[in-house]
Amino acid sequence: MKKAGRYKDRQEMVSRQILCRRIKDSAVIDAFLEVPRHLFVPNSESKNSYSDSPLPIGRGQTISQPYIAALMTESLGLAPGQKVLEVGTGSGYQAAILACLGAQVYSIERYAFLAKAAENRLLSLGCKVKIKIGDGSEGWQQEAPFDRIIVTAAMPALPQALLDQLTLGGRLVVPLEAESGGQELILAEKISPKEIKKKRLCACIFVPLIGRYGYKE
Repeated sequence: MKKAGRYKDRQEMVSRQILCRRIKDSAVIDAFLEVPRHLFVPNSESKNSYSDSPLPIGRGQTISQPYIAALMTESLGLAPGQKVLEVGTGSGYQAAILACLGAQVYSIERYAFLAKAAENRLLSLGCKVKIKIGDGSEGWQQEAPFDRIIVTAAMPALPQALLDQLTLGGRLVVPLEAESGGQELILAEKISPKEIKKKRLCACIFVPLIGRYGYKE
């Protein structure tokens, strides 16, 4: 990845927001130190680039809080060379983290202007990410199966369409509606074609995923 400034800001972000919340994977930590988050936010939010919160990027979409992005990334248990589908390209920040970890990254974005802007940022940093404009809730059947899937917007239920595109032993991280209200971040592991092991990671707040298997507009 090409060099970028504000490294001290990234060091402080990792120290105060990620390490202290028990993110331990050294490769994940290194990726968050390397990827320049300030290049993935609008100019109006530049001063807040490394703050402990999500930030708006347009059309009601956000770039996730650094800790939540780190938790989702670590939960994938990603190995270099694995094929990853990201649902919700947004700013491209999460895709850059995945690429930095050596993944083959495929990303779907509903909004063309976000997809194009993310593609330009990623190319400028030397990140190889394949981006498609479309309904992320349907996955990317032409490129399936995927070793890992990460969904960066909330869905009403565990998405069968995405589980079908996951390899055996694969992992899916997705924010879902919680039975008690609100949202919860879920790690789902595909043990067999009919057996899915689920683990609750934490409570969360994500924008809704609009699509055929998501929410209605």
